[in-house]
Amino acid sequence: MFQEHQRFNQWWVWGIIIGVTCIPLIGIYYQTTTGNSFGNNPLSNEGLAIAFIPMLGLLIFMRMLQLKTKITPKSIHFHFFPLVRKKIDWEEVANAEVVDYGFVGGWGIRLFTSYGTVYNIRGRFGLAVELKSGKKLLIGTQKPEALKAFIAQL
Repeated sequence: MFQEHQRFNQWWVWGIIIGVTCIPLIGIYYQTTTGNSFGNNPLSNEGLAIAFIPMLGLLIFMRMLQLKTKITPKSIHFHFFPLVRKKIDWEEVANAEVVDYGFVGGWGIRLFTSYGTVYNIRGRFGLAVELKSGKKLLIGTQKPEALKAFIAQL
């Protein structure tokens, strides 16, 4: 059995998200402690607090995102939590191989690529699956060699 659990843990991604999320808090702090406006066209403290809420929601959502993959001799299971959960029986698979897919326009869920739907957290390697129905998908991996070895055993 092959198992993998991935999360967004790139320091620079978190730096951007946390930095943007903190801007309204900095504005509220600045306006309340100095009495001056924050920026050229300032929001009220209430407006800044309202702007903070969706940014905090994005931060929490990004923290929750994870890709769990489990491949057994019977099936491929993956869960891009909390968005997608799929199970594919090997009987449905026409072809499966570990590939270097390069960059597909970002990380997360990418639609309409040459690999079909791509589910990835980071990196450039994944299990490209083509189903007998013609549908394609790719599941990203940080363990390409271990995955290749497991697929070769099947």
